[in-house]
Amino acid sequence: MPRASWRGFLRLSLVSCPIYLSPATTRTKPVRLHQVWQPAPVDEEEIEVSDRHGGRERSAQLAQQPFSADASRHGDPGPAPTRITLRPHDPETGEEIDKREVVKGYEYGRGQFVTFTAEELKALDIPSSKIIDLEKFVPRGDIDPVYLDSPYYLYPDGPVAVETLRVIGSAMAEASLVAIGRLTLSRRERAVMVEPHGTGMTLFTLRAAEEVRTAQFNKPEGDVDAEMVTIAGAIMTQRTGAFDPKVFRDRYQEALRELIEAKMKGLTVTAREVVAPPPVVDLMAALKRSLVQETPGSERRAKTMKAKKRAPDRRQAALLLPVAGGLRRQRDSAAEPATPAPSRRKRA
Repeated sequence: MPRASWRGFLRLSLVSCPIYLSPATTRTKPVRLHQVWQPAPVDEEEIEVSDRHGGRERSAQLAQQPFSADASRHGDPGPAPTRITLRPHDPETGEEIDKREVVKGYEYGRGQFVTFTAEELKALDIPSSKIIDLEKFVPRGDIDPVYLDSPYYLYPDGPVAVETLRVIGSAMAEASLVAIGRLTLSRRERAVMVEPHGTGMTLFTLRAAEEVRTAQFNKPEGDVDAEMVTIAGAIMTQRTGAFDPKVFRDRYQEALRELIEAKMKGLTVTAREVVAPPPVVDLMAALKRSLVQETPGSERRAKTMKAKKRAPDRRQAALLLPVAGGLRRQRDSAAEPATPAPSRRKRA
Protein backbone atom coordinates (compact mmCIF):
# COMPACT_ATOMS: atom_id res chain seq x y z
CA MET A 1 0.00 0.00 0.00
CA PRO A 2 1.51 3.36 -1.00
CA ARG A 3 2.25 5.93 1.67
CA ALA A 4 -0.69 8.30 2.16
CA SER A 5 0.16 12.00 2.29
CA TRP A 6 -3.49 13.12 2.53
CA ARG A 7 -6.73 11.39 3.43
CA GLY A 8 -10.24 12.58 2.80
CA PHE A 9 -13.16 12.23 0.40
CA LEU A 10 -13.80 12.73 -3.32
CA ARG A 11 -17.28 14.10 -3.99
CA LEU A 12 -19.31 14.45 -7.19
CA SER A 13 -22.64 16.08 -6.37
CA LEU A 14 -24.24 13.69 -3.83
CA VAL A 15 -21.81 10.84 -4.57
CA SER A 16 -18.75 10.65 -2.33
CA CYS A 17 -16.11 8.05 -1.51
CA PRO A 18 -13.08 7.89 0.81
CA ILE A 19 -9.71 8.38 -0.91
CA TYR A 20 -6.09 9.05 -0.11
CA LEU A 21 -3.32 10.73 -2.06
CA SER A 22 0.21 9.49 -2.56
CA PRO A 23 2.96 11.53 -4.26
CA ALA A 24 3.40 10.40 -7.86
CA THR A 25 7.01 11.59 -8.01
CA THR A 26 10.06 11.35 -5.81
CA ARG A 27 13.42 13.05 -5.70
CA THR A 28 16.45 11.04 -6.68
CA LYS A 29 19.13 11.01 -4.03
CA PRO A 30 21.65 13.56 -5.27
CA VAL A 31 25.23 14.07 -4.15
CA ARG A 32 24.84 16.41 -1.18
CA LEU A 33 27.41 19.10 -0.50
CA HIS A 34 27.37 20.24 3.13
CA GLN A 35 28.34 23.56 4.60
CA VAL A 36 31.81 22.98 6.04
CA TRP A 37 34.02 25.22 8.13
CA GLN A 38 37.48 25.25 6.56
CA PRO A 39 39.89 27.29 8.70
CA ALA A 40 42.70 29.02 6.85
CA PRO A 41 46.03 27.14 6.78
CA VAL A 42 48.41 28.00 9.61
CA ASP A 43 51.10 30.48 8.52
CA GLU A 44 54.50 29.52 9.96
CA GLU A 45 55.63 33.14 10.01
CA GLU A 46 52.64 34.09 12.15
CA ILE A 47 53.47 31.25 14.53
CA GLU A 48 57.04 32.53 14.91
CA VAL A 49 55.76 36.05 15.58
CA SER A 50 53.27 34.78 18.16
CA ASP A 51 56.05 32.77 19.81
CA ARG A 52 58.20 35.87 20.10
CA HIS A 53 55.30 37.74 21.68
CA GLY A 54 54.51 35.07 24.23
CA GLY A 55 51.84 33.23 22.24
CA ARG A 56 53.45 29.79 22.63
CA GLU A 57 50.30 28.32 24.11
CA ARG A 58 48.19 29.27 21.06
CA SER A 59 50.87 27.93 18.70
CA ALA A 60 50.85 24.60 20.49
CA GLN A 61 47.06 24.36 20.16
CA LEU A 62 47.24 25.00 16.42
CA ALA A 63 50.00 22.45 16.02
CA GLN A 64 47.87 19.78 17.73
CA GLN A 65 44.87 20.26 15.41
CA PRO A 66 44.37 17.50 12.82
CA PHE A 67 45.29 18.28 9.24
CA SER A 68 43.03 18.01 6.23
CA ALA A 69 43.78 14.92 4.15
CA ASP A 70 43.23 16.91 1.00
CA ALA A 71 45.55 19.69 2.10
CA SER A 72 48.35 17.44 3.37
CA ARG A 73 48.25 15.48 0.13
CA HIS A 74 49.16 18.61 -1.74
CA GLY A 75 51.84 19.63 0.72
CA ASP A 76 49.71 22.39 2.24
CA PRO A 77 48.88 21.28 5.78
CA GLY A 78 45.91 22.99 7.42
CA PRO A 79 43.19 22.34 9.98
CA ALA A 80 40.73 19.62 8.99
CA PRO A 81 37.36 20.86 7.67
CA THR A 82 34.46 20.46 10.08
CA ARG A 83 30.77 20.26 9.26
CA ILE A 84 28.79 23.10 10.84
CA THR A 85 25.34 22.89 12.45
CA LEU A 86 22.55 25.42 12.32
CA ARG A 87 20.56 25.81 15.55
CA PRO A 88 17.96 28.38 16.63
CA HIS A 89 19.55 30.92 18.95
CA ASP A 90 18.80 34.17 20.72
CA PRO A 91 19.95 36.94 18.35
CA GLU A 92 20.95 39.15 21.29
CA THR A 93 22.77 36.73 23.58
CA GLY A 94 23.66 34.02 21.06
CA GLU A 95 22.38 31.31 23.43
CA GLU A 96 20.75 28.25 21.90
CA ILE A 97 16.95 28.07 22.10
CA ASP A 98 14.89 24.97 22.84
CA LYS A 99 12.97 24.00 19.69
CA ARG A 100 9.83 23.50 21.80
CA GLU A 101 9.82 27.23 22.46
CA VAL A 102 9.66 28.07 18.74
CA VAL A 103 6.10 28.90 17.57
CA LYS A 104 4.50 30.30 14.43
CA GLY A 105 4.23 34.06 14.19
CA TYR A 106 3.39 36.87 11.78
CA GLU A 107 5.43 40.08 11.68
CA TYR A 108 2.91 42.91 11.26
CA GLY A 109 5.46 45.60 12.08
CA ARG A 110 9.22 45.80 12.37
CA GLY A 111 10.05 43.52 15.29
CA GLN A 112 6.37 43.15 16.24
CA PHE A 113 4.77 39.70 15.97
CA VAL A 114 1.45 38.06 16.64
CA THR A 115 1.87 34.38 17.52
CA PHE A 116 -0.38 31.36 17.05
CA THR A 117 -0.76 28.03 18.79
CA ALA A 118 -1.21 24.73 16.97
CA GLU A 119 -4.83 24.57 18.15
CA GLU A 120 -5.60 28.02 16.72
CA LEU A 121 -4.19 27.05 13.35
CA LYS A 122 -6.11 23.75 13.41
CA ALA A 123 -9.35 25.66 13.91
CA LEU A 124 -8.88 27.26 10.48
CA ASP A 125 -9.72 24.00 8.65
CA ILE A 126 -12.23 24.47 5.81
CA PRO A 127 -14.21 21.85 3.79
CA SER A 128 -11.40 21.40 1.26
CA SER A 129 -9.19 20.22 4.10
CA LYS A 130 -11.06 16.91 3.98
CA ILE A 131 -13.19 16.95 0.81
CA ILE A 132 -12.17 17.32 -2.85
CA ASP A 133 -15.34 18.60 -4.45
CA LEU A 134 -15.37 18.13 -8.24
CA GLU A 135 -16.89 21.48 -9.14
CA LYS A 136 -16.33 21.71 -12.90
CA PHE A 137 -15.34 19.53 -15.87
CA VAL A 138 -13.29 20.94 -18.76
CA PRO A 139 -11.45 19.53 -21.80
CA ARG A 140 -7.90 18.51 -20.96
CA GLY A 141 -6.48 20.79 -23.64
CA ASP A 142 -7.99 23.86 -22.00
CA ILE A 143 -5.50 23.72 -19.13
CA ASP A 144 -2.13 25.29 -19.92
CA PRO A 145 0.69 22.96 -18.72
CA VAL A 146 2.39 25.88 -16.94
CA TYR A 147 -0.39 25.68 -14.32
CA LEU A 148 0.38 22.04 -13.46
CA ASP A 149 2.30 21.73 -10.21
CA SER A 150 2.69 18.62 -8.03
CA PRO A 151 1.27 15.25 -9.20
CA TYR A 152 -0.38 12.68 -6.92
CA TYR A 153 -1.91 9.27 -7.43
CA LEU A 154 -5.50 9.12 -6.19
CA TYR A 155 -6.33 5.78 -4.56
CA PRO A 156 -9.60 4.39 -3.13
CA ASP A 157 -9.40 4.20 0.65
CA GLY A 158 -11.12 0.87 1.14
CA PRO A 159 -13.11 -1.55 -1.07
CA VAL A 160 -16.28 0.58 -0.90
CA ALA A 161 -14.65 3.38 -2.92
CA VAL A 162 -13.32 1.18 -5.74
CA GLU A 163 -16.51 1.05 -7.81
CA THR A 164 -17.25 4.76 -7.30
CA LEU A 165 -13.85 5.80 -8.61
CA ARG A 166 -14.11 3.42 -11.57
CA VAL A 167 -17.49 4.88 -12.59
CA ILE A 168 -16.31 8.50 -12.29
CA GLY A 169 -13.05 7.77 -14.10
CA SER A 170 -14.75 5.89 -16.95
CA ALA A 171 -17.26 8.70 -17.47
CA MET A 172 -14.46 11.27 -17.62
CA ALA A 173 -12.44 9.16 -20.06
CA GLU A 174 -15.40 8.67 -22.43
CA ALA A 175 -16.14 12.41 -22.44
CA SER A 176 -12.42 13.35 -22.67
CA LEU A 177 -12.83 15.66 -19.67
CA VAL A 178 -10.88 16.41 -16.52
CA ALA A 179 -12.30 17.61 -13.22
CA ILE A 180 -11.42 20.80 -11.36
CA GLY A 181 -11.74 20.96 -7.58
CA ARG A 182 -10.10 22.40 -4.47
CA LEU A 183 -7.75 20.92 -1.88
CA THR A 184 -6.08 22.37 1.21
CA LEU A 185 -2.46 21.30 1.67
CA SER A 186 0.13 22.85 3.97
CA ARG A 187 -2.20 25.69 5.03
CA ARG A 188 -2.98 26.62 1.43
CA GLU A 189 -6.14 25.96 -0.53
CA ARG A 190 -5.24 25.14 -4.09
CA ALA A 191 -7.16 24.35 -7.23
CA VAL A 192 -6.60 20.75 -8.38
CA MET A 193 -7.13 18.81 -11.57
CA VAL A 194 -8.28 15.18 -11.43
CA GLU A 195 -8.01 12.98 -14.53
CA PRO A 196 -8.15 9.27 -15.40
CA HIS A 197 -4.77 7.51 -15.48
CA GLY A 198 -4.91 3.98 -16.83
CA THR A 199 -7.13 2.01 -14.47
CA GLY A 200 -6.75 4.66 -11.76
CA MET A 201 -6.72 8.43 -11.38
CA THR A 202 -4.17 11.18 -10.87
CA LEU A 203 -4.45 14.56 -9.21
CA PHE A 204 -2.40 17.65 -10.03
CA THR A 205 -2.25 20.69 -7.82
CA LEU A 206 -2.61 23.81 -9.96
CA ARG A 207 -0.69 27.04 -9.59
CA ALA A 208 -2.73 30.12 -8.81
CA ALA A 209 -3.22 32.82 -11.43
CA GLU A 210 -0.83 35.19 -9.63
CA GLU A 211 1.86 32.51 -9.63
CA VAL A 212 2.00 32.27 -13.43
CA ARG A 213 3.65 35.04 -15.37
CA THR A 214 2.19 36.27 -18.62
CA ALA A 215 4.22 35.31 -21.67
CA GLN A 216 5.74 38.30 -23.46
CA PHE A 217 6.49 36.92 -26.90
CA ASN A 218 7.11 39.37 -29.72
CA LYS A 219 4.51 39.54 -32.46
CA PRO A 220 5.93 37.80 -35.56
CA GLU A 221 6.31 39.79 -38.76
CA GLY A 222 5.59 38.19 -42.12
CA ASP A 223 4.97 34.54 -42.96
CA VAL A 224 7.28 31.65 -42.13
CA ASP A 225 9.23 30.17 -45.05
CA ALA A 226 7.31 27.01 -46.01
CA GLU A 227 10.42 25.22 -47.32
CA MET A 228 12.27 25.83 -44.07
CA VAL A 229 9.33 24.47 -42.11
CA THR A 230 9.31 21.35 -44.30
CA ILE A 231 13.03 20.75 -43.77
CA ALA A 232 12.70 21.30 -40.02
CA GLY A 233 9.80 18.82 -39.97
CA ALA A 234 11.93 16.26 -41.84
CA ILE A 235 14.68 16.63 -39.22
CA MET A 236 12.12 16.10 -36.45
CA THR A 237 10.81 13.01 -38.23
CA GLN A 238 14.29 11.49 -38.19
CA ARG A 239 14.39 12.05 -34.40
CA THR A 240 10.85 10.88 -33.68
CA GLY A 241 10.58 7.97 -31.28
CA ALA A 242 9.10 6.74 -28.03
CA PHE A 243 9.84 8.64 -24.82
CA ASP A 244 12.07 6.66 -22.46
CA PRO A 245 12.82 8.57 -19.23
CA LYS A 246 15.63 6.11 -18.39
CA VAL A 247 17.72 7.50 -21.25
CA PHE A 248 17.95 10.94 -19.65
CA ARG A 249 20.48 10.79 -16.82
CA ASP A 250 21.72 13.62 -14.64
CA ARG A 251 25.08 14.25 -16.30
CA TYR A 252 25.94 17.02 -13.83
CA GLN A 253 25.58 14.62 -10.88
CA GLU A 254 27.73 12.07 -12.72
CA ALA A 255 30.43 14.71 -13.27
CA LEU A 256 30.19 15.71 -9.60
CA ARG A 257 30.74 12.10 -8.50
CA GLU A 258 33.77 11.86 -10.78
CA LEU A 259 35.13 15.05 -9.25
CA ILE A 260 34.67 13.66 -5.72
CA GLU A 261 36.45 10.42 -6.62
CA ALA A 262 39.32 12.33 -8.25
CA LYS A 263 39.71 14.60 -5.21
CA MET A 264 39.73 11.62 -2.84
CA LYS A 265 42.48 9.99 -4.93
CA GLY A 266 44.49 13.19 -5.08
CA LEU A 267 44.19 13.48 -8.84
CA THR A 268 44.29 16.73 -10.76
CA VAL A 269 40.92 17.74 -12.11
CA THR A 270 40.81 19.24 -15.59
CA ALA A 271 37.95 21.61 -16.35
CA ARG A 272 35.60 20.43 -19.06
CA GLU A 273 35.35 22.77 -21.97
CA VAL A 274 31.83 23.65 -23.03
CA VAL A 275 31.88 25.22 -26.48
CA ALA A 276 29.03 27.57 -27.27
CA PRO A 277 27.58 27.01 -30.75
CA PRO A 278 28.11 29.83 -33.23
CA PRO A 279 25.07 31.89 -34.20
CA VAL A 280 23.29 30.76 -37.35
CA VAL A 281 23.64 33.28 -40.16
CA ASP A 282 22.15 31.34 -43.06
CA LEU A 283 19.18 29.44 -41.63
CA MET A 284 18.34 27.58 -44.84
CA ALA A 285 21.91 26.30 -45.25
CA ALA A 286 22.01 25.21 -41.59
CA LEU A 287 18.72 23.33 -41.97
CA LYS A 288 19.92 21.52 -45.08
CA ARG A 289 23.20 20.50 -43.43
CA SER A 290 21.26 19.30 -40.40
CA LEU A 291 18.97 17.20 -42.58
CA VAL A 292 21.97 15.51 -44.21
CA GLN A 293 23.53 14.89 -40.80
CA GLU A 294 20.32 13.39 -39.41
CA THR A 295 20.15 10.74 -42.17
CA PRO A 296 19.75 7.39 -40.39
CA GLY A 297 22.78 5.10 -40.30
CA SER A 298 21.01 2.36 -42.28
CA GLU A 299 20.50 4.68 -45.25
CA ARG A 300 24.09 5.84 -45.03
CA ARG A 301 25.30 2.22 -45.09
CA ALA A 302 23.06 1.44 -48.04
CA LYS A 303 24.48 4.36 -50.01
CA THR A 304 28.00 3.25 -49.12
CA MET A 305 27.34 -0.32 -50.30
CA LYS A 306 25.89 0.94 -53.60
CA ALA A 307 28.97 3.09 -54.13
CA LYS A 308 31.22 0.11 -53.46
CA LYS A 309 29.33 -2.06 -55.98
CA ARG A 310 29.63 0.60 -58.67
CA ALA A 311 33.36 1.13 -58.06
CA PRO A 312 35.68 -1.15 -60.13
CA ASP A 313 37.94 -3.60 -58.36
CA ARG A 314 41.31 -1.99 -58.95
CA ARG A 315 43.20 -4.46 -56.77
CA GLN A 316 42.77 -7.40 -59.22
CA ALA A 317 44.32 -5.50 -62.13
CA ALA A 318 47.50 -5.01 -60.18
CA LEU A 319 47.88 -8.78 -59.73
CA LEU A 320 47.57 -9.72 -63.45
CA LEU A 321 50.73 -10.37 -65.44
CA PRO A 322 51.10 -8.59 -68.80
CA VAL A 323 50.78 -11.65 -71.14
CA ALA A 324 50.45 -10.83 -74.85
CA GLY A 325 47.18 -11.95 -76.39
CA GLY A 326 45.86 -13.02 -73.04
CA LEU A 327 42.51 -11.23 -73.43
CA ARG A 328 41.87 -12.73 -76.97
CA ARG A 329 42.81 -16.22 -75.79
CA GLN A 330 40.35 -15.92 -72.93
CA ARG A 331 37.54 -14.84 -75.32
CA ASP A 332 38.27 -17.72 -77.74
CA SER A 333 38.28 -20.30 -74.97
CA ALA A 334 34.99 -18.94 -73.68
CA ALA A 335 33.41 -19.18 -77.19
CA GLU A 336 34.49 -22.80 -77.87
CA PRO A 337 32.15 -25.54 -76.60
CA ALA A 338 33.48 -27.57 -73.77
CA THR A 339 34.49 -31.14 -74.86
CA PRO A 340 35.04 -33.93 -72.40
CA ALA A 341 38.61 -35.15 -72.04
CA PRO A 342 39.27 -38.65 -73.56
CA SER A 343 39.40 -41.34 -70.95
CA ARG A 344 42.33 -43.69 -70.84
CA ARG A 345 41.64 -47.39 -71.44
CA LYS A 346 43.12 -49.88 -69.10
CA ARG A 347 45.48 -52.40 -70.64
CA ALA A 348 44.46 -56.00 -70.50
